[in-house]
Amino acid sequence: MEKREAQRIEKEKWRHLEAKNVERRKEELDELEILEECYPEAEKLRRESKSLSRWNHYILCDGSPDPSVPQEMNTFISLWEEEKNETFEEVIQKSKLVLRLIDTLKLMLLETPLYDLQDKDIKQYQESIKKLQELLNSKFNTATEILLRQASTLAELDSGNMEKIIEDENVALYVWANLKKNPRYRSIRFSKTQIGFEIPRLLATSNIALRLFHTHYDHLTPLSCGPKPLKVQQLTSSIAEIVKEHIQTIIGVPITKEDEEEPKSERGSVVASEGKVEEEDDAEVKTGSIVEELDATKFEVEQKLLSETISAAQMLLIEEACEKPEFFEANEVDLLQFTALGGVYHLDVLELPPQCKPVNGWMIVEILKGGLQEFKYPPDPTEDMETESTFPPIEVTLKIHENVIFFEAPMVARWDHEDKHWKTDGISCVRYNSEDRLITFNLEIFGPVTLIQDTHINMPYQSWELRPLDVNEVLFTVLTVFTEIQIQIKENLCMLASVKLNSNDYSCTLKDKWMNPIPFITALKEVGLNIFPTEYSHFYVAVNNKMPLVELKSYRQIALLSSAFAFSWSKWNSSCGPSKVIFQVKEYHPNQESDIDHSSGFLLMFSGDRVQRLKISEYSETFSEALEDKTEFHSTLYHMVKDFASEGVLDKIRSTNCQFINSVCQMLLSTRLLSYS
Repeated sequence: MEKREAQRIEKEKWRHLEAKNVERRKEELDELEILEECYPEAEKLRRESKSLSRWNHYILCDGSPDPSVPQEMNTFISLWEEEKNETFEEVIQKSKLVLRLIDTLKLMLLETPLYDLQDKDIKQYQESIKKLQELLNSKFNTATEILLRQASTLAELDSGNMEKIIEDENVALYVWANLKKNPRYRSIRFSKTQIGFEIPRLLATSNIALRLFHTHYDHLTPLSCGPKPLKVQQLTSSIAEIVKEHIQTIIGVPITKEDEEEPKSERGSVVASEGKVEEEDDAEVKTGSIVEELDATKFEVEQKLLSETISAAQMLLIEEACEKPEFFEANEVDLLQFTALGGVYHLDVLELPPQCKPVNGWMIVEILKGGLQEFKYPPDPTEDMETESTFPPIEVTLKIHENVIFFEAPMVARWDHEDKHWKTDGISCVRYNSEDRLITFNLEIFGPVTLIQDTHINMPYQSWELRPLDVNEVLFTVLTVFTEIQIQIKENLCMLASVKLNSNDYSCTLKDKWMNPIPFITALKEVGLNIFPTEYSHFYVAVNNKMPLVELKSYRQIALLSSAFAFSWSKWNSSCGPSKVIFQVKEYHPNQESDIDHSSGFLLMFSGDRVQRLKISEYSETFSEALEDKTEFHSTLYHMVKDFASEGVLDKIRSTNCQFINSVCQMLLSTRLLSYS
């Protein structure tokens, strides 16, 4: 009897709390909607900043083209195509501008929301990127040919062969010309490095040049993130219908397609032509009132449209694909699972072009019509030829770029020009020296080579934390199996604060560099610090799957509170099912410098529509959804923390910079902590 009475009292208490939550739900959601106006406001500021940036470029008049203007890009490309006989150093200097233009175009495709991009703009940007990449590669090949024509004048005294090293921040050229054709000279090591080749007798006695051209960028790998214009158009069109219905509700008059297309000035003339003067006056009065009401609600409608569009775009970041695509065949690198890092190593055996000869004060040289020619190795096999013994694989030793982090021994892949894929066949005997950052392997077919790492090597995360540092500034920490990454977010900028490998600080070139969120995320991926899942990552990672809408609401509301409250991972998040999320929360104090203290923080469970404080702690032995004593349900995180927040904290939340909130939300959406921890 006592047990039943206790259960009855508990149920009655639960019903009372639920009824109270339903009663104030609308008021809380209305207040949340006001707080979330920071997201469309941040988007407007982004657009204004973009327009200002284009204007600043225009008035700068530095001779560089505007990447968004096709006429300027075509003119730039045509003028550079006309320039002839450029040296390798001259091409390197011009390549800096070209690479900046390519990066700007890629950034425009990544940063600009898809609802702001038209199909023709996407196509134009992609074509400009392709033309610049092809022209840049052609210019480097021509410059290599010009350099090799002078091989005899650059020959070393000791060996009689030519060796040249040209290094820059974006490229590195190692070229060796076989002038003496000594059959015993098979081990080639470039001076003061361990980079080089072990070549067979056939190449040692041939009129060839070996080129190792390392581009720190990668223009071969297909873009892994393609735009989805159709899906976004469907979303934005449905949002437009919602807003249209909203207008109809406000003015009380249905808006037809003819009303949208017909100018207001023509309506009066049509009515007058029918001789209905009185009806015309009434129509004008009614139209005038409609226009006034439309003007009065214009800002509200625009705000709603932009806010809903941003929410839909954010939802795309966490929606998962239903079916795993099967794009890759045997020996092909699955670019959904693996990532090429450290750029591309172009390994070429070239035919040595005719050499320059001094004649009566002139330099005479024979120019071959076909330009730089490749030396076919191994040659096409014949019936009486044993390819494996006559033409063995060539041993290659490469230096791994110092800015790239490999957590495991990298996989080596070669580029197949016909199939347009990275492949692993034709490569054997791979040896990796992590201390000297050298990798040695045998290569059967010459061509571009790259190093591959598992995209999801740092997933799932072991834990995470979001802790305020100052006004509009937080420290975002993600702990993985191999590393601890700390990211500082301040207003609309992000910075890599620290990277730890095996509890030791790792010196990364990105440290202490402030960048906008999208370029920052791209830069982290390029150096191997990938903590950003893609839409296909759940096929390769054991995820703690959460419903997309619950995740979206959680990230948006956590970002709203991030300037005043610290949030952290909870082990119970995997026990509450896909429709709920659990995390730790603690109010931030300026003198607080350490991580969240589990004994002083508390647990919140959020379902997207209701949030409650749990009675259990992080140290409890079993999971329970029991409500903490003397607490209530709420519809938003803001109103939940409002119950126990100290004085002045709520004012701090309301006065937080909108761009800062948007940046925090963007980082949370990109890492998807609640599903990938």
